[in-house]
Amino acid sequence: MIPIVPVGGGTPATSSPLSPADNQKLWLKPGQIALPGSPPLSLYVHIPWCVRKCPYCDFNSHAAPGKPDSHEIPEDAYLDALRADLEQSLPLVWGRPVHTVFIGGGTPSLLSAAGMDRLLSDIRALLPLDADAEITMEANPGTFEAERFASYRASGINRLSIGIQSFNDAHLKALGRIHGEREARAAIDIALKHFDNVNLDLMYALPGQTLDECARDLDAALSYGTTHLSLYHLTLEPNTLFAKFPPALPDEDTAYEMQDIVEARTAQAGYRHYETSAYAKPHREARHNLNYWRFGDYLGIGAGAHGKLSFPNRILRQMRHKHPATYMEQALAGNAVQEAREVGADELPFEFMLNALRLTDGVPASSFHDYTGLPLHMIGKQLAAAEKKGLLDADPTVIKPTELGRRFLNDLQEMFLKD
Repeated sequence: MIPIVPVGGGTPATSSPLSPADNQKLWLKPGQIALPGSPPLSLYVHIPWCVRKCPYCDFNSHAAPGKPDSHEIPEDAYLDALRADLEQSLPLVWGRPVHTVFIGGGTPSLLSAAGMDRLLSDIRALLPLDADAEITMEANPGTFEAERFASYRASGINRLSIGIQSFNDAHLKALGRIHGEREARAAIDIALKHFDNVNLDLMYALPGQTLDECARDLDAALSYGTTHLSLYHLTLEPNTLFAKFPPALPDEDTAYEMQDIVEARTAQAGYRHYETSAYAKPHREARHNLNYWRFGDYLGIGAGAHGKLSFPNRILRQMRHKHPATYMEQALAGNAVQEAREVGADELPFEFMLNALRLTDGVPASSFHDYTGLPLHMIGKQLAAAEKKGLLDADPTVIKPTELGRRFLNDLQEMFLKD
């Protein structure tokens, strides 16, 4: 999952831990909005270490401590911190069922089988997890061991997301990945022996990539028939090595042709393009990601994790301490949250639309009020203007981008920025 966390006004961020009185105010104090109910709740768990930091990655990830390319992490200490973090968060989510769990990173598959079992046991002990909850774990091919993944499945992981990125050794090397084509294919084979719900992450518009090479990567991914594909256009994100030393990428016209190849071949193979970068077999969409794009709630624990939590009269955003060592120290001291702020009512329309417009089917129009606590007429002018430009569907019961709107998504989203 790729979090999109807008930065804006609202109440000033605070770094002090919430007292019982503060928790009570979140529930009872009047605010700028009035939510009719609580959105569905998910849990995100961040594992911050990788064997090696990739040059294109702007996520909160850190090379594993110790020797270069080490697979060793301070597992017990980090799991202690995660449990403490979760315990501190319970007053914010009392009684709310958790529908999905996503364990992301970093590289969660650096956790041992025993460590993953302990993490899931702690989650089940502290939260009312749905019996059929979707529990996803991200994994990288360079950390695959067959026995470990059988244990992950036995512990309760029921969806695996594998960071393949490419099947081309030269492109994988350019991306700084620690695996090659052989490891990528072996990882998928291991995954499909133990999981019936598998996502493959793939990128295109890679340094030096041709149209034929893009098509071969895509065909290789499609040949496995996994339930889900996440297909990303490589972008040069700020504060990454690629941003500092940009590689030569395919030109814009070639990148558009690659997108057309992706659209045509995934559709031919029976996948539905249901979100900007997501393709699924029928009824196998990522439930966790759908909750995120629909502006549902998510509690985020772990180093640098972001969260969004709703209360009757406000929406709260949180961010945990980013550096793993600082996070572990602060979580065990009762202060895992580095920043927390109330989202201003004037920010909520853009935040909602930033997410919802990524969905091919959009969202019910009624969900704007249900999830923001604001009346739909607050964005009536923008909706009408977008419909007039052919960017939004004319059906008043849904907020749904047209094909043109999906092509010019950034322009459509910007129409809902506050003046």
